Amino acid sequence: MWIVKIGGSLNTNPILADWLALLTECGGGRVIVVSGGGAFGDEVRQAQAHWRIGELSAHNMAVLAMAQTAYLMHGLNPALQLTRSKADIRRVLHKGQTALWLPFDLQRKRPTERTNWEYTSDSIALDLAHSLNAERLVLVKSCAIDPGLSLRQLGEQGVVDAGFVNLSSSADFPIDMVHCSDVARMRALLLGDGRYAG
Repeated sequence: MWIVKIGGSLNTNPILADWLALLTECGGGRVIVVSGGGAFGDEVRQAQAHWRIGELSAHNMAVLAMAQTAYLMHGLNPALQLTRSKADIRRVLHKGQTALWLPFDLQRKRPTERTNWEYTSDSIALDLAHSLNAERLVLVKSCAIDPGLSLRQLGEQGVVDAGFVNLSSSADFPIDMVHCSDVARMRALLLGDGRYAG
């Protein structure tokens, strides 16, 4: 089982449709798609800055931003199967389909160490990968990714959130970062072509 997190920065990029088509064609039975918040998440940040609301409210709003992106993705490609729980995910994968995760269970009534902007959708995808004992986590990014940099250095550059670096130290599965233009690399990864596995 693979977790593929698609950055919300792709929400207005035409290539998003290509990614969703690939994941439904080649990811059936093993891929769970996690969406970023994109512009919906940016609205949360702006509202928090304007109204000075607390981190808990902003966290719950950001979870809804991720869900809005998931609904956008489903609208673009209804073959993706919306899921809310681990049981839903397993049912969809068992049927040979590609799961699209709605993270409503992450809404909280009380603040925790994770209800802040140090833990964004990248860390949420990593948490899901841990909880499902995933074989691989792939982060699809629209920014430039220097393959020579460590995860810590990528965190310092803001490519991944601050919390991701610490959480990734206990990952016993590969973590790949793929630029959104490199659909061919992802296809090769899904099809097991080792030439693109680096």
